Amino acid sequence: MPPSQTSTTPALGGSRWNTFPATGTMTAREFFTGTEPLLQGVIDALQSVDREILGAQIRATLGLGTRETSLPLAIGPDAASATRELGTQAEAIGQEIASWATAAVDRLLTHRIPLPAGPLVVRSHCYGHLLTHPATDLLMGRRGGPVTMQLYNEWLHQMVLLRDALLPFTNWKDVPLLVTPTGLRHTEPARDRFLTELLVRQIRHTSIVNFARHTVTGSSGPDGSGPDGYGRPGSSAPDGYGFDHDGGTVLPAVVDAPPLTAPRHLLTWRPDPAVGETATYVAEVRDYYAAPRTLIEHLPPATGTSGPITARIVAEPVVDGTRTAHVEVTHTAHNDATASIDLGQCLRGHRFAHRQGPAARAEAAGARDARTADTWAVLHAPGLVCTEGGDAVLDATAQDNTVVLAILGRLYPDHVVLRPAGHRAGPVNAAGNGPGRLVIDIRGEAHQES
Repeated sequence: MPPSQTSTTPALGGSRWNTFPATGTMTAREFFTGTEPLLQGVIDALQSVDREILGAQIRATLGLGTRETSLPLAIGPDAASATRELGTQAEAIGQEIASWATAAVDRLLTHRIPLPAGPLVVRSHCYGHLLTHPATDLLMGRRGGPVTMQLYNEWLHQMVLLRDALLPFTNWKDVPLLVTPTGLRHTEPARDRFLTELLVRQIRHTSIVNFARHTVTGSSGPDGSGPDGYGRPGSSAPDGYGFDHDGGTVLPAVVDAPPLTAPRHLLTWRPDPAVGETATYVAEVRDYYAAPRTLIEHLPPATGTSGPITARIVAEPVVDGTRTAHVEVTHTAHNDATASIDLGQCLRGHRFAHRQGPAARAEAAGARDARTADTWAVLHAPGLVCTEGGDAVLDATAQDNTVVLAILGRLYPDHVVLRPAGHRAGPVNAAGNGPGRLVIDIRGEAHQES
């Protein structure tokens, strides 16, 4: 009997395995639940299911270092920091999705989902995910066959797309992913570019942002390939470090986390009902190499604690789909004097800064004497502050995280060190004869270089 002409529920089958609207947003858990008809179809087609085999398969596909891994990423001690952060994300998210899958199979075996129009048969274009030998026997052997295999292939690929779409985000469970009737297959071209760069080179920050934007909005936004990820020579297209989208903002995690321990490269979704349009956050100065500089030797030395400084992040109006933002700092002891530091430069400074950890305690021999610098003088200085006269130390132990971020934005991002206050007796330099460093002493526990 043909379906009713007035029915608003799409018939499942062919390339349609869900009742998703043309476009919409879902969290990771909501999307996983939306893919359960595929799992139910596998269970119905097999009639006799080995849950252990299916559980082992999803763990192998979403795990790292397995024969069947969908992400051949090495995250050893010599890996770049972005690779380690994204690899750690992949392991954590993959394990969680695998646990959801195991629970879903157990539930669907006893509480079947009713599927419209009878047995589900879909055509899934293979993406080449490798199966374990037991899974191959189960899905393609006597109990399985082409129908079973394609149902499972589509579900498995959607799980891989889900894991990968969430990699940039610290709070990945909260991110509203764009979903279409093909699930997350619309992310495939952007995912391919993102993973290619991740696997073959040190991935740029803007590539992470562009992929995150694509998974949330469906558009990668401005693109670029400058040496620091913030500009492509000869191109007028700005590169972004974050973005607004209907209902929230995505910015690097350090914006509201301790600089000493915050991820360098990951992003955080921040819900904000007031945000109603899509806009890309861009750095005020695309090429910081060309920015004017101030020698710290020309600034007054510290004469004691500079006292507390307040800071807030201020976003500028959207112009042609882009916007800038600043960290505005105020010093009450200086008649409420203010200074403004570009947030994009602050985030560059955080990504490039070295973090001194416990191992530095054993290197005290050979450490050079360091001059002190006045924190407020540095924040108020024009351009980017650098040194040609040896090491300099800024005392930011009385300041909050946003002020520390502002200091990072005012320093030329080369040979800058974040150091826990408890290590003030340790060395400043890792190499005794290297160039002078700008060291920021901050509150916080010791943290290894990452």
